[in-house]
Amino acid sequence: MHVGAFILAAQFPGQGQQEALHRAVRSAELAEVAGLDAVWLAEHHFVPYGVCPSAVTLAAHLLGRTRTLGVGTAVSVLPTAHPVALGEQAALLHLVSGGRFTLGVGRGGPWVDLEVFGSGLEAYEHGFPESLDLLLRWLREPRVGADGERFAFREVPVVPRCEDPPGARGSVSPPVVVACTSPGSVRLAAERGLPMLLGMHCGDEEKAEAVALWRSSALAAGRSPEEVEAAEHVSAGVVQIADARPEAAETLTKAMPGWLRQGLGAHVTVDGRQRRMRDPVAYAELLCELHPVGSPRLCADRLAATAERTGIRRFALLVEGSGDLATTEENVRRLGGEVLPLLC
Repeated sequence: MHVGAFILAAQFPGQGQQEALHRAVRSAELAEVAGLDAVWLAEHHFVPYGVCPSAVTLAAHLLGRTRTLGVGTAVSVLPTAHPVALGEQAALLHLVSGGRFTLGVGRGGPWVDLEVFGSGLEAYEHGFPESLDLLLRWLREPRVGADGERFAFREVPVVPRCEDPPGARGSVSPPVVVACTSPGSVRLAAERGLPMLLGMHCGDEEKAEAVALWRSSALAAGRSPEEVEAAEHVSAGVVQIADARPEAAETLTKAMPGWLRQGLGAHVTVDGRQRRMRDPVAYAELLCELHPVGSPRLCADRLAATAERTGIRRFALLVEGSGDLATTEENVRRLGGEVLPLLC
């Protein structure tokens, strides 16, 4: 089982943006010391839900500050990025880090980001498959050209091209995972043989259904049974460790609703469409029910149960739900020192 930290660089009420980023960097540094497998970095624009606008940039910083830790994006938003530019960055990070980088990509939302970056609503509603396929070609082929609806250019050499870096812990090209939030995105990932990143709002039953759909879709697309069984999906969640569950849950239900209310409420749709925001208190309580929140033994049992029910053995767990630096640091230490040994 591989347990990593999910880092949003969340800005809680009353905090500055630099404070949120400092906590994010500190969490990653401690994750390596604590023996976690990886950190996964979120990307958002114009909202305090997360103040990291470029997951690959923060990934580069953290890869330079660590030596063994895996670093992944969760996710880089493809509709607001050029897939070739993102592919170049991913290849560079993969090569200079000795294979410690994983590129997570997703479709994002119908936010004003699409207007600001000039990609438009079409990139969100219909352009994701074209962008993903171009990105994958860039990571796997020596020369790439394009003749699509969104991207058209003459063939050019791929530089730097991914080859096995000395001492690499991964594959020739950086691993790619896809954030999946609908049956359509599950099928899209499966047809390309790409593992899924499943969100923290989903319970075990929903994630097990997504894995089953991914398997059947991958096999139907001609993927081999061996490739299907080897897929390493990622389950996002929340973790908060205390001596007893009520204490851990109270930490989150006191801090998270204010962050969720101001963070999620700040999203602006690009076309004025109505959107329904989750009730922040109910959502915080739901996250406490779904994920490892409680004593180290309870947290280990909860992770083991999720792995058994879903078949997923990689986890990206939000460690900063308290919003407090000292509490987050203690949470990461206890995750590595008290929970991980129970999973061996």
